[in-house]
Amino acid sequence: MPNLADGLLWYLAFLFSTVVHEAAHAFAAMKLGDRTAYEGGQVSLDPVAHIRREPIGTVVVPILSYLAGGWMIGWASAPYDPVWARTYPERSAVMALAGPLANLFIVIAVGLLIHAGIALDLLYRPHSINFSHIVGASHGGMLVGGGTFLSILFSLNVLLFAFNLMPVPPLDGSGAVPLLLSRERATAYMDFIHGNQLSFLGILIAWKAFDYLFGPIQLFFINLMYPGCGYH
Repeated sequence: MPNLADGLLWYLAFLFSTVVHEAAHAFAAMKLGDRTAYEGGQVSLDPVAHIRREPIGTVVVPILSYLAGGWMIGWASAPYDPVWARTYPERSAVMALAGPLANLFIVIAVGLLIHAGIALDLLYRPHSINFSHIVGASHGGMLVGGGTFLSILFSLNVLLFAFNLMPVPPLDGSGAVPLLLSRERATAYMDFIHGNQLSFLGILIAWKAFDYLFGPIQLFFINLMYPGCGYH
């Protein structure tokens, strides 16, 4: 039976990371001329607006996946105007990149918090690591939960950053491709990837490939945070 206290930490990390990701998409779209998500309430860090839009992906699936396997998956979404996206493919591409870049920002911020905790002798570098244990607590009590939360938040946002950048629809990486294309080719490309028949296949391909990719990517970020430690 999964630990329910850890489950709460997982859910807080998942919900915060997902909300920041979608709010970044929505904010970028608003600034670039599409107010669809803004009018839907998604330009906000208030999780209620995002839960209301995707209750299955933000509540039901994360909880069930944790109870079943001890880790969480789920999703949220921010609406956008496809006519706007087709008219301005470069702006749409920037909007697509905003979500993963927000997750990268969280990774950097958590890394700085971990280093601050180590400098204050509140946290320490563990001898071995896993997804939910990349930093340990020097003392007991609430610091143990804090170390676990920071570990999950770091690893989860590395995952969200890297997974969403994979260039297969419907992931954000596929939406960023128009930055590399001419206007005419970008428009044709967007018409192609917006076919719903590609979404399921894209998720399946990305999920299978990411099984092999995530381990090395996570180690890269951890060794970047802990230079010279040589985790493997």
